[in-house]
Amino acid sequence: MKDLIGVYGASGFGREVAPLVRLAKGSERIVFIDDRPQADLLNGLPVWTFEQFLDEPASRKAAVLAIADGAVRARLDERCREHRIDSIGIEHPSVVRLDDVVIGDGAVLCSFVTITSNVRIGRSFHANIYSYVAHDCRIGDFVTFAPKVCCNGNVHVHDGAYIGTGAVIRQGTPEKPLVIGAGAVVGMGAVVTKDVAPGATVVGNPARPLVKG
Repeated sequence: MKDLIGVYGASGFGREVAPLVRLAKGSERIVFIDDRPQADLLNGLPVWTFEQFLDEPASRKAAVLAIADGAVRARLDERCREHRIDSIGIEHPSVVRLDDVVIGDGAVLCSFVTITSNVRIGRSFHANIYSYVAHDCRIGDFVTFAPKVCCNGNVHVHDGAYIGTGAVIRQGTPEKPLVIGAGAVVGMGAVVTKDVAPGATVVGNPARPLVKG
């Protein structure tokens, strides 16, 4: 009996992740998992509810969490753990890792992602296409990098932060790393030149707290 792998999330990002799973796990059974399926079949793969996934016989079950929202990803990770489903990582062959890189379980690393040297990354990290993480960075759990994020050296990104498309994070120093707080959101195209408080949303160049009208 073959293993069963579920791509959890059948939205846009899930449809981008599924081909990476097929590429890496071509001989295994692969399905989408979605809590509110809109179709029975998507891009050639069955779409099941989580309950259907649980009920299906398999020698081993695993899930790739393909939800961009880190808080949702954390809840799904907990759900999978409760049912003894492994949360596994996946990466495109074009990903570049240099020296002394440690990445936690469940990472999704898309095409042309680069992670340089002496980097520590927590669980369920998402790095979308063309993002990079430079030397001596520390990335927490359930952090999301949208496409083309430029995270320069000596940056600490805490749990659950979301970094938008094309954002640039200025390099810190060993003595004073630049810090993105837990649950913070960095807007699309923002240029971050100083620390971002936990839970804050920053936008613009240079990045400033978002003022809601």
